[in-house]
Amino acid sequence: MSEATHPLKNTALTQVHIGLGAKMVPFAGYNMPVLYDNLIQEHLAVRNAAGVFDVSHMGEFFLRGKDAFSLIQSLTTNDVALLEDGKVQYSCMTNDQGGIVDDLLVYRISEEHYMLVVNASNIEKDWNWISSHNNGDCQMEDASDRYALLAVQGPKVPEILQQLTDTDLSAIPYYHFKMGSMAGIDNVIISNTGYTGAGGFELYVANEDAQKLWDAVFAAGEAHGIKPCGLGARDTLRLEKGFCLYGNDINDTTSPIEAGLGWITKFNKEFTHSAYHKALKENKPSRKLVGFVVTDKGIARQHHPVCLADGTVIGEVTSGTMSPSLNKAIGMAYVQSAYAAAGAEIFIDVRGRLLKAEVAKIPFL
Repeated sequence: MSEATHPLKNTALTQVHIGLGAKMVPFAGYNMPVLYDNLIQEHLAVRNAAGVFDVSHMGEFFLRGKDAFSLIQSLTTNDVALLEDGKVQYSCMTNDQGGIVDDLLVYRISEEHYMLVVNASNIEKDWNWISSHNNGDCQMEDASDRYALLAVQGPKVPEILQQLTDTDLSAIPYYHFKMGSMAGIDNVIISNTGYTGAGGFELYVANEDAQKLWDAVFAAGEAHGIKPCGLGARDTLRLEKGFCLYGNDINDTTSPIEAGLGWITKFNKEFTHSAYHKALKENKPSRKLVGFVVTDKGIARQHHPVCLADGTVIGEVTSGTMSPSLNKAIGMAYVQSAYAAAGAEIFIDVRGRLLKAEVAKIPFL
């Protein structure tokens, strides 16, 4: 059976989304809501108040044992030694060819117990990659199908969620987490993380408790105008902050150095093909991932060529959208490093029409 004919997986909340009238689309093998009513309203709800995303399609791996640390340290670019119990780290795994296997979150539960949160489209690939390097005392568990994940995002979220828990949310710093009770549900992983840049928490809960938590969050947030949000708004929100999306801005052929992820690439240790990335950093990469703003009328999309005024191709768009917060067309693209400085004039070839654009610093807001 080909991948295209595999039946789509549902999350524990799929029927809730359908009941709310969400437009459902296939995404990473799952049946997911792309929007409920209005993408711009969903986006602005998160920026200004609160919104909830069902991101239960993400993968969760638990690694336990005395060699769990050394395994993760050898496969990820960030320095796992900087973690302490209750802390989270953004990182990526590199392959043997100089590209990225996946970007992920590393949660340290204890000295010999970690949770890795990986992209839905890469669950099987990541599992096989980590397993193939696991030669020591490390027990691996793929819990992806047992967990639901709600990303409750926006500036009003701490106030909303505090009504549902005795855990002091103000005592959980950014990129930290605690296990606690939420809406009467025990053992919820309450994580001060998210991929919107709007603040908020991500809540990991057993599938059987997902709807109870969903309903409680919406009841607590009703007075604040909380909205269910789809993958469309998640994409526009992350792009405004210049956050990379695997499969668009980073993939098996891109180095974290080219992608502006040098800040999670630490050379005080060795990781897969680290010498290549270190040399790339020292010698300066020939291309870089940059942000841009389209100054002509039109929107750039993935795979549109980036050109000079005479049509010479110097790169390619990886992500593009109309920013609801800025009301401008923005995007990210790999371009030759000579044209990567903020303010540089570039052109996006949209079906033969060259749209004028300008390289911009990211985040866009």
